Amino acid sequence: MGWLAILLAGLAVWLIWTGRLQRMTAKDGMALGAALVGAVLAAKGKPGIGAPLLIGAALFFAQQGSAKSRPRKRAGPPKPVPGSDDVVRARALLGLPDHADARAIRAAHRRLIASVHPDKGGTEALAAEINAARDILLADQKQKKR
Repeated sequence: MGWLAILLAGLAVWLIWTGRLQRMTAKDGMALGAALVGAVLAAKGKPGIGAPLLIGAALFFAQQGSAKSRPRKRAGPPKPVPGSDDVVRARALLGLPDHADARAIRAAHRRLIASVHPDKGGTEALAAEINAARDILLADQKQKKR
């Protein structure tokens, strides 16, 4: 069991060295710590205490691995099909006339999003609304070209 403790300690050092430990959650760190403590206790001749810690950590990581393999649902609302009301609201939000082309839509979006982007102190909701307005207008442009 001593080799298991050395192996787990090496794994922890490798995670720190490669920077992968930064992406770990607190629960992941606690499970890794429990596995290390369990391996050390089992190596010191106390398998009755160390084995449950090792088994618990192994089950936790097995459950985490199966959760990551499941496909995630895409975040955010579904994109609406552009209707006349949506297009009018999108044009008003971006401040565009009816005859604006795709280049003008992108320029207006870029200008507006620069001031309300979440990284610049704006809100995510407003940025998402502006992005949706751009998408609606560009989709409307494509429909008109058909």
